[in-house]
Amino acid sequence: MTWLTDTLAKRLFLLIWGALVLSHMLAFAAVQLVYFSADSVAEVAQGQLPTFPSLPPTPGVPDSRIEHAPAEDFMMMDEDGPPRRLGLPFNILLLDYGVRLVVIALAAWYGSRWLAKPMRRLVGASQALGRDLDAPALDEHQGTREVRETAKVFNAMATQLRQQFRARGLMVAAISHDLRTPLTRLRMRLEMLDGETEMQAKSVADVREMNALIDTVLELFRGDSQAEPMQKTDLAALAQSLADDLIEQGQPVSFSGDSALTLAQPAALKRVLGNLIGNALRYGGRADIRVEQTPAELRITVDDAGPGIPEAQLDAVFEPFYRVESSRNQHTGGTGLGLYIARDLTQRQGGRITLLNRPEGGLRAELVLPRS
Repeated sequence: MTWLTDTLAKRLFLLIWGALVLSHMLAFAAVQLVYFSADSVAEVAQGQLPTFPSLPPTPGVPDSRIEHAPAEDFMMMDEDGPPRRLGLPFNILLLDYGVRLVVIALAAWYGSRWLAKPMRRLVGASQALGRDLDAPALDEHQGTREVRETAKVFNAMATQLRQQFRARGLMVAAISHDLRTPLTRLRMRLEMLDGETEMQAKSVADVREMNALIDTVLELFRGDSQAEPMQKTDLAALAQSLADDLIEQGQPVSFSGDSALTLAQPAALKRVLGNLIGNALRYGGRADIRVEQTPAELRITVDDAGPGIPEAQLDAVFEPFYRVESSRNQHTGGTGLGLYIARDLTQRQGGRITLLNRPEGGLRAELVLPRS
């Protein structure tokens, strides 16, 4: 039957009703204990229970003069019965309403957390799904009818997203595989031609660039399905190892910073840093790496000495295949996917990447990650 179904409206009704009844009963008990204790004991001894007052129990707060009035002023004489009290002193009224306010406040605090708990679970599941498509599903058999229906819709949406991403990955992988074979044949034929001309060399370079683009796209979709486990990683040590390798190769790279631990995917983080450092060297001529810490975050900056990026395009460069014509040309190469992949990998680890032009010249890439 529908009226027996556990719903949010029913829980809210029972919570409010229960809080009001409980506050009324506790206030009545407190007043009986403090003010009517002697009379109540006598009535119980005579086989009579004290009368449970209605809500509210008094006609209103009496005048302050009542506190100083004689006891007879609180009595009303009946012809056929004992004297009856007309009202309550001010301090007893404070006790009565104080008990009610405390009970209702506690019920409201507990009820708000109780009713908001399913929303917190939904928020957590949404954040987990954003980081990993294979995140655990919500429990569809726990909570009220509205919560169970929301869990079913959320799980169905997550399943559809997984299917769409996998289908997209398979399609791109199939297209890339079909393209790679004729490109390889074309490159081999070009290299086997008699004599080496400038046009031949450029054609071979174009073929290699297309192969590199195919490899990048395949790595992007493999990253969607092959999630690396999170583990404690020293961000400074990872950045310094990359810097040392490039310094040994004669690249203009510098590093500064102390040990900084974060919970991340080491291989993915290494790829992000490698992309930022490589961009700085390719487009800015050098890379100055610095690791900093705050109470809540870890920040690594990569500065270069290049021309920077127009302010209007600082966000657009994170779009796939977007290239800034003033700096990204055939001499520098690139596929236009590096920053897109770097931001995607960073967001999966709860971090963010931003770009900004330095006042003294050059571009700064800033990677921010939460502390472990």
